[in-house]
Amino acid sequence: MGLIVKKFGGTSVGTTERIQAVAEKLKASRDAGDDVVVVVSAMSGETNRLLSLAESVNSNPPPREVDVLLSTGEQVTIALLTMALEQIGCAARCYTGAQVSILTDSTFSKARIQDIDAESIREDLGAGRVVVVAGFQGVDENGAITTLGRGGSDTTAVALAAALEADECQIYTDVDGVYTSDPRVVPNARRLDKITVDEMLELSSLGSKVLQIRAVEFAGKYGVPLRVLSSFEEGPGTLITYEEEGMEEPLISGIAFNREEAKVSVIGVPDTPGIAAKILGPVADASIEVDMIIQNISQQGLTDFTFTVHKRDFQNTLDLVRSNAEVLGARDVYGDDNIVKISVVGVGMRSHAGVANTMFQTLSDEGINIQMISTSEIKISVVVEEKYLELGVRALHKAFELNKEPVAEQES
Repeated sequence: MGLIVKKFGGTSVGTTERIQAVAEKLKASRDAGDDVVVVVSAMSGETNRLLSLAESVNSNPPPREVDVLLSTGEQVTIALLTMALEQIGCAARCYTGAQVSILTDSTFSKARIQDIDAESIREDLGAGRVVVVAGFQGVDENGAITTLGRGGSDTTAVALAAALEADECQIYTDVDGVYTSDPRVVPNARRLDKITVDEMLELSSLGSKVLQIRAVEFAGKYGVPLRVLSSFEEGPGTLITYEEEGMEEPLISGIAFNREEAKVSVIGVPDTPGIAAKILGPVADASIEVDMIIQNISQQGLTDFTFTVHKRDFQNTLDLVRSNAEVLGARDVYGDDNIVKISVVGVGMRSHAGVANTMFQTLSDEGINIQMISTSEIKISVVVEEKYLELGVRALHKAFELNKEPVAEQES
């Protein structure tokens, strides 16, 4: 018996039949003795429909009013789910983000949660009710409705779990957990029983779509145990937790990849203090995020500078740098959007040597040339030609034996 916060996304509540199935799942948890708070998204497709309506009457709708409009999607879902729960004899009550007092800043469309008043939720739980809360939304100090941006319902669930000091926050999705890689690319990818918050943060930032990075960051900050589960089939899912002292962590937990990468190279610029700032300054001023950066060793006072951006920003970035090339004294500027980033992630790297060598040798054996390398304490990323994505990911998955269940070490 414990306090569980459960979150169901748009696909999970996409039809009235699925809403009824979620209601049965919640009732079973409540009947088992758990206190249950559930966070739901709008029905799948509803947010896009509402955005289309807004654009049909105003080509540049005011962000404040867009948030008012989008928040109605979750309001429909919480009402229907509460009705479905009551229909099967499970007492329930629903709340919008404003009614729960999920206080946010005033950055419309991507607001940040600042505080939650959970008193009304505690009262309902004490009365034996399932509490249904609208995800993705809150209210600012002026009473204006705000929305939290992409993945906002995950963040709402984790924030509520933190405020209520819940035993676990369970995120129900259309997959049954976190895998060692994308099963669509690696058919024998294995579901992980658990993964650390640090590893999940890396995987989320590198392109894994299972959880939004903001929700994982929130969980890490407030110590909320997260579990990823399937809405459509029973199973233990994947627990996202913290490193436990004395436990032997796997060397590598997963292989991530990102297709949405592009690189820009500035050739033959003077190797003088501040050259990096001069190259990247206009890029930053255009609100373009830079990912990997490499500067070559100076030769005859000149150096080459290469960095990556999201593919959607590629042409704009290339134009900005080329327009600044004469000022920089660059010999040439060129770009390439036919690249991908492949990353190996694992907390075991902290205490094991040889990961980089295994990765580089494996790619070499497959004839895959590495164009850029980036490392952190628990991650190694490389940029390669886009055509080698699947070959590279599968080869690395095999090299690190991620298809095999980890073998528990015997005590001596």
